[in-house]
Amino acid sequence: MMRGSFISFEGGEGAGKSTQIRRLADRLTAAGFDVVLTREPGGSPGAESIRELLVNGDADRWSPVTETLLMYAARRDHLERVIRPALDRGAMVLCDRFADSTRAYQGAGGDAPASLIAALEDHVLAGSIPDLTLIFDIPATIGLDRAASRGGAARFESKGLDFHERLRAGFLAIAQKEPERCAVIDANGTPDLVFESVWDVVSTRLSL
Repeated sequence: MMRGSFISFEGGEGAGKSTQIRRLADRLTAAGFDVVLTREPGGSPGAESIRELLVNGDADRWSPVTETLLMYAARRDHLERVIRPALDRGAMVLCDRFADSTRAYQGAGGDAPASLIAALEDHVLAGSIPDLTLIFDIPATIGLDRAASRGGAARFESKGLDFHERLRAGFLAIAQKEPERCAVIDANGTPDLVFESVWDVVSTRLSL
């Protein structure tokens, strides 16, 4: 049996990636693919428990290093129990955030040591990286306004504009460094227009 394909969706707050990942899941399912739609932090029962620790509470509840360790604890469980089994059976795995979010949020945004993140990637991921990563790019001010309109103030959204500017720069730096894996999607347009870009990249890169 052929291994499935692994697509991750990345970007700052309010970029619309969660809407787009659902649209892509619907499109692929209608085309007959076995689709697994999942998210991080979370995606498995154990990882969802860790998610509650990460997304709730004050902005400074955890240091960037502690956040990184919690993220990778959740990620390992997610990989073992959901992502790898799905890929092994030939499914198309769509993940709302993955390892690049740790590089951007805890690394570029929070200044966690790059050496720590790289070491955790080596040992925890053990080669399990996305075949394609879509990075949804939008100015931080617009993204935060969109996120605020949803109601409530999630922990990461409350970290301030400077953090989110560093976050955006971090994601764009990842895309520039790994263009064979990453594609930047302009998230400023309407959902329909953005999805056209998503489908064009996915269908071309994965030869669908």
